[in-house]
Amino acid sequence: MFAGRTVFAQVIEHLPPHEFQKCVARYAGNYKFRGFSCLDQFLCLAFAQLTYRESLRDIEACLRSVQSKLYHMGFRGKISRSTLADANEAHDWRIYADFAQVLIHIARPMYAGESLGFDLDNTVYALDSTTVDLCLSVFPWARFRATKTAVKLHTLLDLRGPIPTFIEVSDGKLADVTLLDLIVPEPGSFYVMDRAYLDFERLHVLHDAGAFFVTRAKRGLRLRRRYSRTVDANTGLRSDHTVVLASPLSRKHYPDPL
Repeated sequence: MFAGRTVFAQVIEHLPPHEFQKCVARYAGNYKFRGFSCLDQFLCLAFAQLTYRESLRDIEACLRSVQSKLYHMGFRGKISRSTLADANEAHDWRIYADFAQVLIHIARPMYAGESLGFDLDNTVYALDSTTVDLCLSVFPWARFRATKTAVKLHTLLDLRGPIPTFIEVSDGKLADVTLLDLIVPEPGSFYVMDRAYLDFERLHVLHDAGAFFVTRAKRGLRLRRRYSRTVDANTGLRSDHTVVLASPLSRKHYPDPL
């Protein structure tokens, strides 16, 4: 660490500023906007994430407590809830989405050789979602239930890192399985997901693309065992069977390759 510089400034220094400015220019982020620049907004968001701030008031109070150091941390705009709120409303969210993809592209090769804890060279992804509760009076457009609002955060996580490679924010009522329609399968990769993503028509798309998937069976799933393989109980594996779907509708969507 260099003496006299804040840790935050040293962390931000690793980000490619020219790539960020390209993202800003792509969507004219600073065009005719008075107040926080896109960079000021990004620094606030990064600071809030790294320090676990929970609200605009929390961000404002924390940054104003180190007012004399803000310039050296990279801030040029005035810190206040109103200017940050205006920036959140006015700046195009795609600026930060595109920049996130730039950072993911930089980070993934750094962890390409990281061990997963088992003997597998393929890329392994975990797919899941989480529901983020919101205030009904502030976010009436995100109605989830009669007295509750929420959005869903869908994430595809590369387990080497781990690094998110795909993020989608949707309505809280959106079924998890529909996210399989948005993911471009990577041949040779493994996709690990829970039973909420069990849709044989969509899973067959992964199969056709040369990818593999690991999931859990739903209650009532009808399977017919074709043959079994010997397993080593010391590995924790209980059984290894090749099965075919017994339901006519399921077999229609996921035909038997043999």
